[in-house]
Amino acid sequence: MNRSFYPLLYQINTRVLLTDISEKTGRKTTLDDIPDSFLDNLRQQGFDWIWFLSVWQTGMIGQRISRENSGWRKEFEETLPDLREEDIAGSGFAITGYVVSEEIGGNVALSRLWKRLSERGLKLMLDFVPNHSAIDNHWVREHPDFFIRGTRNDLEKNPQNFIRITGDTEETIFAHGRDPFFPGWPDTLQLNYSNPELQEAMINELKTIAGLCDGVRCDMAMLVLPDVFEKTWGMKCQPFWPKATKKVREIYPGFTFMAEVYWDLEWTMLQNGFDYAYDKRLYDRLKEGHPKPVREHLYAGLDFQGRMARFLENHDEPRAAKEFPEGKHEAAAVITFLAPGLRFFHQGQFEGLLKKISPHLIRAPKDLTNKSLESFYGKLVNLLQRQIFRTGSWQMLQSCQAWEGNRSHEFFISYCWKGDNNEMILVAVNFSAKRSQCYLKLPFPNLNGATWILKDLLSDTTYEREGNDLAEKGMYLDEPAWKAYVFELKTK
Repeated sequence: MNRSFYPLLYQINTRVLLTDISEKTGRKTTLDDIPDSFLDNLRQQGFDWIWFLSVWQTGMIGQRISRENSGWRKEFEETLPDLREEDIAGSGFAITGYVVSEEIGGNVALSRLWKRLSERGLKLMLDFVPNHSAIDNHWVREHPDFFIRGTRNDLEKNPQNFIRITGDTEETIFAHGRDPFFPGWPDTLQLNYSNPELQEAMINELKTIAGLCDGVRCDMAMLVLPDVFEKTWGMKCQPFWPKATKKVREIYPGFTFMAEVYWDLEWTMLQNGFDYAYDKRLYDRLKEGHPKPVREHLYAGLDFQGRMARFLENHDEPRAAKEFPEGKHEAAAVITFLAPGLRFFHQGQFEGLLKKISPHLIRAPKDLTNKSLESFYGKLVNLLQRQIFRTGSWQMLQSCQAWEGNRSHEFFISYCWKGDNNEMILVAVNFSAKRSQCYLKLPFPNLNGATWILKDLLSDTTYEREGNDLAEKGMYLDEPAWKAYVFELKTK
């Protein structure tokens, strides 16, 4: 019987990591200088995937725009009060070509890194940016028809969305890449998916990338869906993703695609050939802090949930330690990472760092480690190495009133895991700012006739309960705000 496997992914800001290593060694560093001990530690923590952000070649135009854009620069200065020009390298998403930047060692250094990861049982994930390219991508000269053009009128009416580029013999107006709800990204040009030749060229780029890693995280993947593309640009296009994922896997079977996706299009992306899709909806509901929408979200079928990439922060979102106050942070993390799906962690999250680092920057600010969060995440990640959380059977639980008129049972989000050899885990979270009570109905067999020890795997707390009571009434909980338990059940 095929069993689901729920992996762990760790996202690394490559350029920031290499800058940090350079500051420690006193010399310029490349991917070859990432210590084996650093990779060993990731493996020991139980990670399956390492996503190295921003390894591709970027250009001088993108760098210049990043340095001159006043809005971006304000953000950079807030992140780095001692900001230097060399800290601003340009966005890692304004890509001139899918070759590894020579600044970090080129394709040969990446190949050696991939080998070192593979030797440790780690898989390598890299970026793919389908919607747009850098302004100084070589296609602008060689294949201008690969991009969406504009008119002088477009440029005059919407200067934030268009740019005039002077070529060898003429000037051409191009559209910036953009999300339909926001102004264009000024360091990019919009790729034209209504052109079949562009689609084929992008598939070839994917084939090139697939020869360098085990999977890709596809930036804003929903923007090239036919209906989204037409809504944004008023142009029809053929579906890209089913064709692209199929052709890549014909050459590289098992190659993994993960979609950054919003607007409740997660299932659509999975149907288009993706293995995983961002679960932004769960993140947003946890941030809002209302238990009912979170619980309802987790009632979705495992064919959906098991393929969600679940996170509390990434390079686009604020730091979790800043966005989620103490208590709520830990509760949200337990709900997120002990549910089924791909568990997606971000560099700096375990340490409780507070400052988000723009993908335009290559240096991190000095930030203090939150020892309490570091201890918590150490326990949580250690738990996730257990086989039950990787391949076990998962089920949502029903909470019932502790007494008539007490509706605080609605604040609990609870589920259980069943593993081999009768292993049983109960996860229970009071996801509210109020003390709450409930009875939890337990689906475990053979509770009757035994005394059960419930040991909380996040603390030293242990409870003893009679099996007959657990079977008939359920597990009684009376818990303070944001309290989270991960109980292992064993007979006395």
